Amino acid sequence: MGKYQLLSSIRSPEDVRKLQDEQIDGLCAEIREKLIEVVSLNGGHLSPNLGVVELTVALHRSFNFPEDSIVWDVGHQSYTHKLLTGRFEQFDTLRKKGGISGFPKRSESIYDDFNTGHSSTSISAALGIANAKQLSNDNSYTIAVIGDGSLTGGLAFEAVNNAGQFNKNFIVVLNDNKMSISKNVGALPRYLTTVRIQPWYIRVKKGTEKGLSKIPFFGRVLREVLRGSKSKMKNLVYKNTLFDCFGLTYLGPIDGHNIGELENAFKFAKKETRPVLLHVVTKKGKGYQPAEDNPGEFHGIGQFDIDSGEPLSSHKGFSAMFGRTMCMLADKDDKICAITAAMTGGTGLKDFSSKFKRRFFDVGIAEEHAVTFGCGLASRGYRPVFAVYSTFLQRAYDQLVHDAALGKNHLVLGIDRAGIVGDDGETHQGVFDVSMLNTIPGSVIYSPTYFEGLREALYDSIYNQEGLAAVRYPRGGELYKPEGFSSESIDFNTFGNPASDYLLVTYGRLFSYAARAKEMLSSQGIEICLLKLCRIKPINTQTVNFASRFKHVWFFEEGIKNGGIARNFSDLLALTHFSGSYHIKAINDTFVKQMSVSEALHMLKLDSQGMTEVILKDIEHEKTT
Repeated sequence: MGKYQLLSSIRSPEDVRKLQDEQIDGLCAEIREKLIEVVSLNGGHLSPNLGVVELTVALHRSFNFPEDSIVWDVGHQSYTHKLLTGRFEQFDTLRKKGGISGFPKRSESIYDDFNTGHSSTSISAALGIANAKQLSNDNSYTIAVIGDGSLTGGLAFEAVNNAGQFNKNFIVVLNDNKMSISKNVGALPRYLTTVRIQPWYIRVKKGTEKGLSKIPFFGRVLREVLRGSKSKMKNLVYKNTLFDCFGLTYLGPIDGHNIGELENAFKFAKKETRPVLLHVVTKKGKGYQPAEDNPGEFHGIGQFDIDSGEPLSSHKGFSAMFGRTMCMLADKDDKICAITAAMTGGTGLKDFSSKFKRRFFDVGIAEEHAVTFGCGLASRGYRPVFAVYSTFLQRAYDQLVHDAALGKNHLVLGIDRAGIVGDDGETHQGVFDVSMLNTIPGSVIYSPTYFEGLREALYDSIYNQEGLAAVRYPRGGELYKPEGFSSESIDFNTFGNPASDYLLVTYGRLFSYAARAKEMLSSQGIEICLLKLCRIKPINTQTVNFASRFKHVWFFEEGIKNGGIARNFSDLLALTHFSGSYHIKAINDTFVKQMSVSEALHMLKLDSQGMTEVILKDIEHEKTT
């Protein structure tokens, strides 16, 4: 790849500001080359970052970071920001264990003002920072960069509503990469935008207001009439957009790939005495043809071949099976509906969206709305299934409790990316959904290990349950299935010698690791029996009675220990007057940092080797006590 002569010289935003104008295009080209090179090897969010290269460069040339502050919404489009803030030498470690994060981290750099990883938080966080500055008599600027669909989240509108009460030095940059936020596209709006950001426009607007104010009595009235009128004069001096109604000065749309135009717009925004919303139009995936052609596929991608753009591996196993099963069921039942929160491809619903258009609903990045919307469908006899990543379901806890469970509406959740997901780190690990749903009365949770279990669980949750039901499944495909294992039950399976003294209990993909651990222990003369749960809530009392026969029981759980299924199982086991030993191995009150799935499971002692080590250590300890 390239030698990055310009990019490698950037140690801080000050170095970006020192570059000559004629060097900027070369810097942007080097940034794109570096982004493609590293993401092709490490995976990550490629197309969003390719789309904001010029925008990021313009921001760093127009503002004085870190004195000024910037909050990136979601944070998955902050790669260029990292490259321009002294992290070029570390960039090859992106999303790797011990490396730099794929999202902003305050612990990583003084240029990262707020930790982000989920959508629609930037305006709220930035507004809080701006108010803190005001309280401290700090007149520096605060910028929120939101886009890539994040404005569809309700939290963003709550923040915009509040932001209009603030005064100067607060700027929201709306990165519109074809989200249909506004119809103001084409030659005329572009021309009007150019007019609005020229110095003479500021003088005309302020001069008009000032002149009218000086007219005794009638001046103030005329000014208000002008503001409220629909006249052409009013349209010249005053803008009238949704954001103006919220109290923000709207500027745009601006060409997000024209650095000169961007810098001119930022100069204007810095002079405004009200909060500013700068509408920037960018092309997602710009500069890399495969990403331009398929921006969704390259939004978040694993390793890929740069020349062809083809992925080197697939993580769509369970997602694809979920999608195929949904199509199969919907083909026979016109009451089945599918809901997604801007994740049609990621959740495997692409085919469903084309085959059953009237029964497919993409609500945007709005998980709270998705749950209550689904409950509304359910209240009229439909069978809604909401497909959502585990980590994003967290936003909808209130709606799950109030509208689904308490309202007794039959909503099914297809929880994708359940468990450890790896390189995206703490913000994206799917380890909280079980503990969260476990607290909701009447909820039913399935966690199958194999595709057949997923199909059966989805059918059972739709047709044999009432109220809130969830089917959770991991990223990727099926793992090891031991020889002699029977077909996966909808409820539970046992595998091994029930006369053994040792029992290992688990669910989901950990059963595959447990099966390997069983073989490893067997080679050392220790025979254990396995109990695999599929419906993990409510726990079948037969499983508890079965476990009570053993002298030593281990429960391995790929989720948070507090509120988890292992704790429930322990409580029920105690009621049987179980007198043996019971051990829980789960994630104990911590966040799981970025690393590969295999590295994380190994660190947590949840892979085959870890299970074997834990069991051997406990057996040895009990022999000596």
